Amino acid sequence: MHGADDAPARGYVRRMQTDRLRAFGENLWLAEGPPVSFLGFPYPTRMAVARLADGALWLWSPIALDAALRGEIEALGEPRYAVEPNKLHHLALGEWLAAWPGLEAWAPPGLARKRPDLDFAGELSDQAPTAWANEIDQVRVEGSLAMTEVLFFHRRSRTVLVCDLVQRHDPGSFVPWRRFVMRADGMIGPDGSTPREWRATFVRRGAARAALRQALAWEPERLVIAHGECAAEDGGQVLRRGLAWLGEGRR
Repeated sequence: MHGADDAPARGYVRRMQTDRLRAFGENLWLAEGPPVSFLGFPYPTRMAVARLADGALWLWSPIALDAALRGEIEALGEPRYAVEPNKLHHLALGEWLAAWPGLEAWAPPGLARKRPDLDFAGELSDQAPTAWANEIDQVRVEGSLAMTEVLFFHRRSRTVLVCDLVQRHDPGSFVPWRRFVMRADGMIGPDGSTPREWRATFVRRGAARAALRQALAWEPERLVIAHGECAAEDGGQVLRRGLAWLGEGRR
């Protein structure tokens, strides 16, 4: 297991085949989860854990919970807040809410309607709730007919967390025909981006460009990506390249 004092790897960080926490920056850890099937393709899963100044844990996109991961989480502190970045990410959230009854869940646009069985404290907006407002920033990437995603910025580690908007899958993780499809969709390797079918749903790209400008104004050094390779340096440039199709610079 990688502990809290481990220095994050530099450069192009390859995902680990384990559910153990690993440090990615100051007071920020990542954990790898089991793959999930989406449209017949195996997607790797990843979550982030931030420890706030008061010791509470803030969870981003919780993965499947098992005894080993639970033990490591409890060694860090008490999970107090959980956020999902978009309405596609929710499969494991119920497990975490059951494990920690005091855990407060926050939903991205559309998820509360999709999961009426879960109790949410509220819907995420461009303004962070008071509990983490001084430590983690957020902005909604709007303009799509299909889905809104929320980007987060962990100030202490200078890390942006992006879910499905930028995907950089390992080409070796797919059989040849699936690799061809994923490459054609712009989601393979360090130059990965947004699925082309999702790009087509952005009918108001000005709104999405405004969110990207906000994210770049945070001047991130690192980028956590839910599906594929994270970037331990040049995070802002990786984000800019991944969302270049938005036409940054336009209004």
